[in-house]
Amino acid sequence: MAHERTRKIVITGVLSAISIFLGLTRLGFIPWISGASLTIMQVPVIIGAVLEGPVVGGGIGLIFGIFSLIQAAVAPSGPTDVWFTNPLLSILPRLFIGPVAWLIYSALKRWKVPALIAAGLGGSLTNTLLVLGMIGVLGYVPWAALPAIALANGLPEAAAAAILVVAVVSIWQGIEKGGRKKGSDL
Repeated sequence: MAHERTRKIVITGVLSAISIFLGLTRLGFIPWISGASLTIMQVPVIIGAVLEGPVVGGGIGLIFGIFSLIQAAVAPSGPTDVWFTNPLLSILPRLFIGPVAWLIYSALKRWKVPALIAAGLGGSLTNTLLVLGMIGVLGYVPWAALPAIALANGLPEAAAAAILVVAVVSIWQGIEKGGRKKGSDL
């Protein structure tokens, strides 16, 4: 039991650090059309949830959200970053990424790769829809403009997240098993 708790704490810390690293170095943002960027900042949250459950995913999501808030306040990189100084926008939506990804993965885990793809898509789209929804609620952008943003940014982000989640979790689980395939004595 103590080993499991220690593992969860370590994975939360490592994946939170990766999320912060991606944000600080801007490696978590991929230049995209019209000057906007796609983010992969949600990927460590999804991976943590798939590997260790909804609490770990929620914890990494919290760190991601707090980092977003601090980054928006001290080192904004664009005119809309100031919006993310509001915790309803920077933190609240990120708390749901991990639990949603975990629920999807748990429901489908007998089909490993499809479960990982669905968790990556679902976790990423949770981030997109909740952030854009809060942007609408707060009145920062007209509701009519949000579907186009979701399509232009949200779908490519979700595809990137799905690919990365499959790759990283598959590698991680292969390493945990000593790199051996099931039934192999080598």
